[in-house]
Amino acid sequence: MKSLFLMVFIVALSVSLFAQVQLPEHHVASGSGNWNLSGGRLSQNEPNARLAKVNFRVPQEGPMIYEFMVRYESGIEDGHGGFGIHLFADTVINRASWGSGNSWLLWLNYDENPITAGIPRGFSAQVYRSTSQFEMDLVESVDLNEYSYFLSEEIWANPVPARIWVNGNTGEVRVYDPINPYGGDFFYLFLPLGGSALRGNWVSLRTNGLALSFEMGP
Repeated sequence: MKSLFLMVFIVALSVSLFAQVQLPEHHVASGSGNWNLSGGRLSQNEPNARLAKVNFRVPQEGPMIYEFMVRYESGIEDGHGGFGIHLFADTVINRASWGSGNSWLLWLNYDENPITAGIPRGFSAQVYRSTSQFEMDLVESVDLNEYSYFLSEEIWANPVPARIWVNGNTGEVRVYDPINPYGGDFFYLFLPLGGSALRGNWVSLRTNGLALSFEMGP
């Protein structure tokens, strides 16, 4: 079963975002948004914030796995919102930015009236290639409306697990079923690396038009 777009085996290094990073020492308030850490839960509390982002210094190369829990708080009432994760970023900056150095952004999006070419109406996922803090190109866009049942209030009333596996040597990405992330079902793709292995020192969580909270995965 192909499932949602958010990452099988831990072949090498494992990343648990809030286990390895102590805030606020490694918290970078880059971009808009209102980020707070309380009781092990990291929250972005401003539903109207655009380009909201929080950065974590995490060395990455080879196969990596990223796990966290995400809970919807508010913001989708206007028919638009999204969130995602920047991976393998070489640099970050402490202010609003469209991109995030050399990195890849995996993005979940809901937009009832998209204005960007290539973005489907409704529920979708995108892969962006960032080449600087202010340059980022859409590489792939996937219509996820067949999984619109996932947007139910019943599911999002509780934290939803995200489990993402990326092989930085090959560009292989596996995004696991958020309903049963250890059940073996995943969405599969390859990043077009052009023969160059991925390496980076930063991971960033991003939101756009949503208030969300995050916590360490299982």
